Amino acid sequence: MTDPLFDLEGRVAIVTGGLGQLGSVYAAGLAERGMRVAVFDVERGEVPDGVRAYEVDVTDRFALEEAEKEVERAWGFPHLLVNNAALDSPPDAPAEEVGPFETYPEESFAAVMDVNVKGTFLCCQVVGAAMAREGRGSIVNVSSIYGLLSPVQELYAFRRERGETFVKPVAYSVSKSAILNLTRYLATHWAKSGVRVNTLTLGGVWNDQPREFLDAYEARSPMGRMLESHEALGAVVFLASEASSYVTGANIVVDGGWSAW
Repeated sequence: MTDPLFDLEGRVAIVTGGLGQLGSVYAAGLAERGMRVAVFDVERGEVPDGVRAYEVDVTDRFALEEAEKEVERAWGFPHLLVNNAALDSPPDAPAEEVGPFETYPEESFAAVMDVNVKGTFLCCQVVGAAMAREGRGSIVNVSSIYGLLSPVQELYAFRRERGETFVKPVAYSVSKSAILNLTRYLATHWAKSGVRVNTLTLGGVWNDQPREFLDAYEARSPMGRMLESHEALGAVVFLASEASSYVTGANIVVDGGWSAW
């Protein structure tokens, strides 16, 4: 028997970037718990039972509005929005795409801000407004420890030791920090409309990164390892459920103690 506090049966969720590493975990996990899940993604791919995929660019307001209307027609108003879509520069990114602040390309900065900040803003406008009209809903904006803290550039020293110019770029940190205050703003804006808005801040997620990076990360992590994708799901389920009915404007940090140093 499902605990009523965590009962999600029959509710409707939208997950952006829902075909990616974390988005696919959120989508499948929510569907397994009885939610009807729509994934918005620029990519195409297979989805599990209970999930529908919509080819949507989160920076395109018209596409978002049309997709949200399709979800409403199929299943009704959304109960949950997970703003997961984002651009990042992983530790094995091509050296020409990253570099020190002084020479970081303006177009690269703009591209990251467009998806990570504008995309989240537009999804909140389109889907959050529908929730507010209905008088209920939960929005989870996904951030990163690099939105809380400056990147530890020593984690990427192995690239520089190879003679490559690699610095974790400024844009990702700036974009993920912006998410924190967008969440706070919307939490107070929609509090009396029945819409809760929270941030989920994640530590580094294991994705078969280079061994040198993993060794450096694990040495600095209090728990001695990276986050496994499935470990991010529990916080999303909590924020989607009645168990978090009095939680809004919060930042749920799932980082293995990284930010506690």
